[in-house]
Amino acid sequence: MVNALTRARASGTIIRMNIDPRLLRQARIAHTALLLTVIFGLAGGLLVLAQASSLSAVIARVFIGKQSLAQVIPLLRWLLAVFILRAGVVLGGEVAANGVAVRVKGSLRELLLEKLIRLGPAYQARQESGELVASALQGVESLDAYFSQFLPQLVLAAMIPLAVLVAVFPRDLLSGAVLLLTAPLIPIFMILIGRLSEALTTRQFTALKRMSAFFLDTLQGLTTLKALGQSHNRAARISEVSECYRRATMGVLQTTFLSALVLELVGTLSTAIVAVEIGLRLMYGRLGFEQALFILIVAPEFYLPLRTLGLRFHAGMSGVAAARRIFEILDTPETDARSQSGNVYRSARLTGSWIDQPVCFESVTYYYPGREEAVLKDISFCIQPGELVALVGRSGAGKSTLAHLLLGFIQPTGGKIRAGHQRMQDIPIEDWRRQIAWVGQQPVLFQGSLVDNLRIAKDDASLEEIQRAAEQAGLAEVVAALPSGWDTRIGDGGVGLSGGQAQRLALARAFLRDAPLLILDEPTAHLDPVQEMALADVTRRLCVDRTVLVIAHRLQTVREADNILVLEDGHLVEMGQHDDLLAQGGAYARLLRAGEGGE
Repeated sequence: MVNALTRARASGTIIRMNIDPRLLRQARIAHTALLLTVIFGLAGGLLVLAQASSLSAVIARVFIGKQSLAQVIPLLRWLLAVFILRAGVVLGGEVAANGVAVRVKGSLRELLLEKLIRLGPAYQARQESGELVASALQGVESLDAYFSQFLPQLVLAAMIPLAVLVAVFPRDLLSGAVLLLTAPLIPIFMILIGRLSEALTTRQFTALKRMSAFFLDTLQGLTTLKALGQSHNRAARISEVSECYRRATMGVLQTTFLSALVLELVGTLSTAIVAVEIGLRLMYGRLGFEQALFILIVAPEFYLPLRTLGLRFHAGMSGVAAARRIFEILDTPETDARSQSGNVYRSARLTGSWIDQPVCFESVTYYYPGREEAVLKDISFCIQPGELVALVGRSGAGKSTLAHLLLGFIQPTGGKIRAGHQRMQDIPIEDWRRQIAWVGQQPVLFQGSLVDNLRIAKDDASLEEIQRAAEQAGLAEVVAALPSGWDTRIGDGGVGLSGGQAQRLALARAFLRDAPLLILDEPTAHLDPVQEMALADVTRRLCVDRTVLVIAHRLQTVREADNILVLEDGHLVEMGQHDDLLAQGGAYARLLRAGEGGE
């Protein structure tokens, strides 16, 4: 069935009917359930014909043939069986349709999350997080009606009227011709109204995405807004955004109700035409009573699938509007060079570890998508095994981009990165990242227990390993003071923990991961002096026997670095130790005099 719809779309025989080939490809994963939905629906249509035939026969025999109850008992039993069977078929169709929607939605969410993970933080930082969440949750959810209602109804709208015509034409040629001629009126009006509905539905989903992004940004910055006394102004802005979404939604509902009215009116008028021509011929004795009654019963059922398709059309429109954004994300080119060159399938593995191999950037250049100027320009340097390398520069110099390259979130536009003699592009990303531990200024903590948050670093870590890492990071004392110990649950962003406790948890992750390469983004930068001093010793212990890259925002933290890299406007302008660079009086000395490190 899915293949037939795809061919129809390709040949242009289905016009403006919300048939998206990419959505049809997704439907193939639930093709069995989709086929069952159509079979149950078609069986229901055929049972309607059987029901109409039995009912018309019973009425004709009782009122025209003057038969007794005993004579029509077999037909009444058959009619009862048809009623029961039809109810079972309707239930089976709904169950199968829900199965289609559940499987496809689950698959799409999985694809979307996997794609976002592959695109990495560099892509997500350029997007509104609330909008991405709305696409993954509400956007995918809006496809429920598309797969469970619209697609099956699209097939049934063609098959059930055809079955009715097959049953009507042998009984009355004129009535069959009237049904055939009036049937296209409903799709025509549906398409005309659908053009307006398409624009309104797209506008509604765009308003929903913007409102979701705006509301999430407001929640995340609520503390700052309160501190600056801007919460009332923000509340007024939220009201404006909500009103915009309300107007868009009401516009869609208005069009939907208008469509329902028009389709019901067309269906009623078409049925009335059939009823009038049958009544006139029945009056003059040109049509049998049983035939006339059968046709009158099935005439509304002939138009019902087409009218239902009109209602499902709007549900399908909402799904297609949401799918556009979903597939826009899925179609986003990945900057990961592995996927571009096909090296993701190579079986290369890191030989040894980075503890005994230099990590080198060789003429690395990087352009962010859509930007004409490179953020990193012809960068070349090596991090020797066991070295502590500091990366300094003003804000926007390219420090975070360089760290993202090393973490594998993005890949160089030009040049290459290698570990020993192996190019980064030739190493599976899982193996590459397994060698790295990252500790940032604000650790990313999730809702869950402390153990759950630690096992992000090593999902198969035993409790003994977790406790050992916690002791090394000074987290064990914190856990011992908590009422629920390791089972203590925290909220998103570390709600329930102080800033120092959250950073100890992040450092414990790094100890637990025990990777040879450590990237530090000044984990003590936002702490008070007492907490900073307490964590400084932990950080120094973490750096022992590891290769370390420190993104320095305060230059006093890099004096003991083995090598200092100075970035300026994307260029590596200086490289050396503190005293040597200071004596040169160049970019590093100017940063030091200005007291800047890129914050």
